[in-house]
Amino acid sequence: MPFSDWKVPSAQQPKVDEYEFDLERALSSVLLISSVVPETAFSAATLGTERAGSAVIIDEDGLILTVGYLVNEASSIWLRAADGRVVAGDLIGIDNTTGFALVRALGRFGLPALRLGDSDTALIGEEIVVGGGGGRHRSVAAHVVARQPFAGYWEYLVENAIFSGPAHPNWGGTAVIDSKGELVGLGSLQIEQAKGKGATENINMSIPINLFKTVMEPLLSTGQPVGPPRPWLGVYATEMQNRVVLMGIVDRGPSKKANLKTGDVVVAVGGSPIVDLGTFYKRLWALGSAGVEAPLTIMRDGRKLDVTVKTADRARMSTAPRLH
Repeated sequence: MPFSDWKVPSAQQPKVDEYEFDLERALSSVLLISSVVPETAFSAATLGTERAGSAVIIDEDGLILTVGYLVNEASSIWLRAADGRVVAGDLIGIDNTTGFALVRALGRFGLPALRLGDSDTALIGEEIVVGGGGGRHRSVAAHVVARQPFAGYWEYLVENAIFSGPAHPNWGGTAVIDSKGELVGLGSLQIEQAKGKGATENINMSIPINLFKTVMEPLLSTGQPVGPPRPWLGVYATEMQNRVVLMGIVDRGPSKKANLKTGDVVVAVGGSPIVDLGTFYKRLWALGSAGVEAPLTIMRDGRKLDVTVKTADRARMSTAPRLH
């Protein structure tokens, strides 16, 4: 897969003399990552078969941190340094709860590792660098605009996500670097927020690095996340006027088998009412581990229905191609 030659507009690029740490050294730890996924893979329909973003060297023996969707079900993974050197990578494991993935570089770059910082210190207003693979010209001088929960439509929740602006245009796997030159987050997505008077602006949501610290050792030792897998419904959900509405049902997923439909409004889980995505997910996950039956109350065409969904382990839907 070819790597793109795009650049961040010069006005948004970080300037070396504006930081007390060695900016160029820190950004040399951020790589470009690309992967190829088989057309038959479960995630191919939603995430595509060719994916590209950034990844971060976190130890000098070739341990690489990135976001899971860039490498999920990948049959090949390639890493490129800013100087153009390319090395193959092997997937170690993905933690679906946090969204992090670990990759092992199969060759040496001889580049420094970016030290893990404390994401709890990334406070609103703090100046940060959102580093993209390829160096300073692919990075953004930004600041933290919010610290708050983020609930994703794909059954995902981060309690203390880092929101920053201006947005990095190629956000996946970018390194959120604090004023100490340490890694405090990893870019996950771009969202649009209201700016006032009908205007909007794009900002990035990043996963706090402290979450990675809780799953790093299990991923390294077994390639598997810590603890039992969460129950997964296989739905795409959104909030609409204080209601949780199903905007999509995953093919071959548990909810498809239970005959849930797009447009269903979920009003309760196990008899407990819900009005937002965060509550929906927490009530679902509190039922037990993957495989537990989830009693849902839904509204469909003005009628209230009780539906029981036998949940599944999301990871079992993904194939795990053998790499190198």
